[in-house]
Amino acid sequence: MLIIRDLSFRIEGKLLFSEAGAIIPAGHKIGIVGRNGSGKTSLFKLIKGDWHPEGGSISVPSHYRIGSVEQEAPATEHSLLETVLAADEERAALLAEAETAEAADGISYIHQRLADIQSHSAEARAATILHGLGFDKTAQMQPCHEFSGGWRMRVALAAILFAAPDLLLLDEPTNYLDLEGAVWLEQFLARYSHTALIISHDRQLLNRSVDSILYLSEGRLSLHSGGYDQFDAERKARLANSLSAQRKQDAQRAHIQSFIDRFRAKATKARQAQSRLKMLERLQPVQAISEERVAPISFPQPDEISPPVLQIEGGQLGYQDKAVLSGLNLRLDGDDRIALLGANGEGKSTLSKWIAGRLQLMAGQERRARKLKVGYFAQHQMDELRSEDSAFDHLRRAYPDLPDSQLRSKLGTAGFSAELADVATGRLSGGQKARLLLFLATLDAPHILILDEPTNHLDIESRDALVMALNSYQGAVILVSHDMHLVQTVADRLWLVKDGRVTDYDGDIASYSAAILATRTQKKQDKDRPKPQKQASERFNLARAEKALRKLEDKLQETEQKKADLEAEMASAEFYEKKERAVIDQKTALLAEITAAINELESEWLERSSEIEDHRSQRQS
Repeated sequence: MLIIRDLSFRIEGKLLFSEAGAIIPAGHKIGIVGRNGSGKTSLFKLIKGDWHPEGGSISVPSHYRIGSVEQEAPATEHSLLETVLAADEERAALLAEAETAEAADGISYIHQRLADIQSHSAEARAATILHGLGFDKTAQMQPCHEFSGGWRMRVALAAILFAAPDLLLLDEPTNYLDLEGAVWLEQFLARYSHTALIISHDRQLLNRSVDSILYLSEGRLSLHSGGYDQFDAERKARLANSLSAQRKQDAQRAHIQSFIDRFRAKATKARQAQSRLKMLERLQPVQAISEERVAPISFPQPDEISPPVLQIEGGQLGYQDKAVLSGLNLRLDGDDRIALLGANGEGKSTLSKWIAGRLQLMAGQERRARKLKVGYFAQHQMDELRSEDSAFDHLRRAYPDLPDSQLRSKLGTAGFSAELADVATGRLSGGQKARLLLFLATLDAPHILILDEPTNHLDIESRDALVMALNSYQGAVILVSHDMHLVQTVADRLWLVKDGRVTDYDGDIASYSAAILATRTQKKQDKDRPKPQKQASERFNLARAEKALRKLEDKLQETEQKKADLEAEMASAEFYEKKERAVIDQKTALLAEITAAINELESEWLERSSEIEDHRSQRQS
């Protein structure tokens, strides 16, 4: 159990925590949310003991192993698989000790301990995690130094997941994953058997992978059961109620004050006026819950051009005579909202570069509308910003002939105040840099806007502002993102980039996510337990399968209710104060068991429903 009591802490004079407290039961997965700069990463440093609080305490069981991803895996000669296996320090030490041990009883203990920690399955488990994060068998055998920093961050994530610490701390883990990797991570974290704290602005992960939300606001911590959407609905209701209560009291005050003002001078009403004055003094003010306003995001609207804005026929794209994509027959109109699906390495960036005019065709024909302007945003551009220059300096280079007043006015519309506009970009937060890059990419009112992972470093409120801006934008949008909420709310078409082709995807992003999970579940089952060959006489019984699926749904609903009841029982501090330690441990273990059962049922449901849909499609065809 992790207990935070009366925590107070400030950094560079800014108060981050003031008498904050929370109790995190063992085995729970907690999503940590709050505005950028509210103290989420600082909380991790305090939990790990890197920093020390000014007041209060953070209690972590002494036997707990705490794990987090501090930096990318080192660029060594060791293979990815070796790097991940080395993260289990106890296993590595035991294997090294086994090579030098001489006494029979010592060797016996070592092998018994290796059996206890399931050392025999370590390589398979490490390989499964690496595969889930996007590394095939060939990549797993390659040395770390052959991969870029972003990919080595995935290796570092794989290593800490394999080590399975008692307390797992993850800070925006999906920022360096593609959609496929993010979907896999959601499932892994939902099944994680130990305690996990996850800082994230990814709604999908916060809805699918955590038991509760820990909210940081105005120096305080508050724990809320359920996923992010449930928390968000409750938070908005509290805001509305507090505002309503304040308005009612303001009206009451105004009414009483009006009576006092009217009758204070009249002898016949003086006593009543005096009574009202005392009533007004006794009226305790209601303080409405306040939230810091997020600066809106807006894009200039493009001029109209004749459709199609972009078209390719029989196209082939690649590098140095090596084709990456072939047989491209695509059309892009001015009002299209298209999300590109497909694993990293399939060619999404290649297609984006061609649309942006940064890559020439190897074969085929293309047609671009006259005066076509394309805006391009990619996360790697953050590294291209001049750290010593301000936002104003970057804009000045883009528009050397505009007067300063116009430049500052433009920056103001992007949320950069006069003071912030002059801060060196090296001192800006990740979210502020992302806003600057979005602003620079759309200055010329492009007809096509390409966004490659635009939500990394944006908090949830800023992501909502981006959704509103894109839905108001009148140009075409090409979106590459692991943020399923963004794709759901912006894209109306999906292109699947796979096996050297680009095709329309008929389903939605939810069905694509389900298909990824079903495929991986099927592959794992095929690998773990080979199934006997079916006899030719065996046929798929659709009615029986649908009946079994309904029973599975009922069982899932029943198990989820058990979990909700148990979580409600364990949600209060009184539970931990009044219950005996043995009872607390028993309930905690039961909750972890129920959560694992739900994850298994959900995986089975995905597999069975996918199988049913496949057979329905075969019948229709």
